[in-house]
Amino acid sequence: MFMRLNQILQGDYTVSSLYHQIKLPLDIEISIPSDDPVRLVSAFVEEMNLSDLYETYDRIRKSQASPRQMLKIVIYAAMNRIYSSRDIESSCKRDINFMYLLEGAPAPDHSTLARFISLHLSQCSKSVMSQVGTILLDLGEISGENIFIDGTKIESVANKYTFVWKKAVTKNMAKLAEKICMFCAECEELYDFKVVYKDQISLRTLKRLRKKLYKIKKDEAIEFVHGIGKRKTMLQRSIEKLEEYTEKLKEYTNKLYKCGRRNSYSKTDNDATFMRMKEDAMLNGQLKPAYNLQHGVDAEYVTWLGIYPNPTDTLTLIPFLKDMEEHLPFKYKNIVADAGYESEENYVFIENNDQTGYIKPQNYELSKTRKFKKDISKRENMDYDSETDSYTCKNGKKLLAVSKRKQKTATDYQREVTIYECESCHECPFKKDCIKGNNCKTPFEDRKKVLSVSRKMEEKRAECLERITSDYGTQLRMNRSIQAEGSFANVKEDMNFRRYLYKGSENVLAQSTLLAIAFDINKLHHKIMSERTGTHLFELKKVS
Repeated sequence: MFMRLNQILQGDYTVSSLYHQIKLPLDIEISIPSDDPVRLVSAFVEEMNLSDLYETYDRIRKSQASPRQMLKIVIYAAMNRIYSSRDIESSCKRDINFMYLLEGAPAPDHSTLARFISLHLSQCSKSVMSQVGTILLDLGEISGENIFIDGTKIESVANKYTFVWKKAVTKNMAKLAEKICMFCAECEELYDFKVVYKDQISLRTLKRLRKKLYKIKKDEAIEFVHGIGKRKTMLQRSIEKLEEYTEKLKEYTNKLYKCGRRNSYSKTDNDATFMRMKEDAMLNGQLKPAYNLQHGVDAEYVTWLGIYPNPTDTLTLIPFLKDMEEHLPFKYKNIVADAGYESEENYVFIENNDQTGYIKPQNYELSKTRKFKKDISKRENMDYDSETDSYTCKNGKKLLAVSKRKQKTATDYQREVTIYECESCHECPFKKDCIKGNNCKTPFEDRKKVLSVSRKMEEKRAECLERITSDYGTQLRMNRSIQAEGSFANVKEDMNFRRYLYKGSENVLAQSTLLAIAFDINKLHHKIMSERTGTHLFELKKVS
């Protein structure tokens, strides 16, 4: 009895076992059902060309799991809603399906799994994703013709109180510039030298001033004092204030550089932008550091994705299409997107790229309401004469084109806007309903109805509206709402993924790629089991 108790304290717990038998190699595959999705994961990844992934390694040890096996593990873990590297390590040691994927290799530890995603997969996530699209196309599972695009916001791992606002930094930088100007003028008067030329002050000016002040310190052999009860010289105070201003200026400059064209970023994840999330603990649309994840879906499979810092979807469409065309071996013909992607620039790009856009106009749903149709202030409810290039209002007055302006968007795209002005709004009985807004300095009695219209935008919107209201366009719009939005519903609800575990856009893209591949293999498995393979579009319901 005492001997058996001592055996319990040993690291080898088999010593205290009551049962002894001859140990033979266990064939794990026998215990796994033939229709288990883990077999599909293994077969799918085996078909992928992972040369780019292997090139990220300096050397691959035979005693460890290979990069291909590592990819299988992290994909299968995402399929089973396991995202923590420690939980994946535990599953590799206990779960028979993970052991099957390892093929006898030892279970990798959590550090190895985390490094695989952040150091290796992050460098080639786009090429890995393109391999998925290629295999699905060869299998006949995707059409390669219609791409349904949508986006969602997923929270970053950064803390929500680590924000840096571009507007606040710019404001503080302007205040600092005033202090620096006064300080430079004060130093020029105190020490009788000149450092400011042509009334321009920059970081180089402060460096010149610092050099001159330290030269005075050296020439006059002034020693700086520190501590309580010691009086600092005027020179020491000037140099300390100069060092403080210089560091602040560098700090503000660095923050503005990190912001770039964004309005904010997080201190602990510089690539994350603060966005208004739909779901949050306060239930008030709180701003949180997040990424804009874009999915391109074809036949219910995610064939391409992208990570962007823009809170809105309008600016993501063109870089998304360019990136997809660069990496995928085929080119999509029809681009189907929601109203959030509508802009003149996007219309023009799709047309010039020999593609057809099915983008819902931003006012499409609103234009069908009775209130919109009765609003006489809307240009859509005014008669337009293309020959005279004029609108006719409710009172029968002409709104003539008076000028044209060039406008530049955030992406430096230039569009031409025509300004239309009513010939006379004096004593018009419909003036209160036609002219809205109180932000004009001109008295209401003297105001005229003015419209700003981009003729090219109106033409492209009318062409797109005709396409989306056709039978085929209606079917594509229905499939977009089912397939593209369904992919995010699956990721967020079924796969229970709502927050990234890695920092930086490259690591976030790698984790999003794993989610997309896991989603695709799960979808392929369900289609095989339900005998729906080869179907690309859902059919419209026929109204009897």
